[in-house]
Amino acid sequence: MGRRPSRGDNPPMGSTEAFLTTDRLVLRPFSPGEEELLVGLDGDPEVMRYLTGGRPTPLEVARDEHLPGMLRRHPCTGVFDYWAAEDAVTGEWLGWFEFRPLERDSAAEVELGYRLRRAAWGRGLATEGARALVDKGFAELGVERVVAYTMAVNRGSRRVMEKTGLRYVTTHFEKWPDPIEGAEEGEVEYAVTRAEWHARRTAPAPAPAPAAGAADASA
Repeated sequence: MGRRPSRGDNPPMGSTEAFLTTDRLVLRPFSPGEEELLVGLDGDPEVMRYLTGGRPTPLEVARDEHLPGMLRRHPCTGVFDYWAAEDAVTGEWLGWFEFRPLERDSAAEVELGYRLRRAAWGRGLATEGARALVDKGFAELGVERVVAYTMAVNRGSRRVMEKTGLRYVTTHFEKWPDPIEGAEEGEVEYAVTRAEWHARRTAPAPAPAPAAGAADASA
């Protein structure tokens, strides 16, 4: 999941200072010269299966188009739109997350995205990073709605969206010039609003279920 970075109009401001940390992840800004990391990630046909049908990203595209967009801060938030993800213990590079306002002059609606190396799949890392970004967006960045998109057939990405707290909104159907397998089933949209996020965080915890075989106290 994750669309091509927007190049924007602001000058690059690369830094390695951590933006966000979780139990297992560090999200930091990209740095100039890291296009090889993007090429390696996009060189795995399984990573790109629901994006390009498995086709890799050429080095010149990663260097001249994708990375410049990842090195620019968004004008309305002052922070980057894309974050390199590293293992919090080993420092191993795992992939990237996107948290990008859809309008230049407003952070009200933000697109969530993620693309991780296959070695990081199945460990809950995409959900962990996505939840942390959603929480930070609503709590600190003035976000009102988080939206995410993926192919309808991409069950793994849809599960991450659901576990992050986003709900299914609709399915979009478009005519692509070079459609990949599964495109005929459309692209799904998931979203969560600040009000929904806040309601879940403040809802009382459910009462614990009674232990199996416990005796009725009124007996």
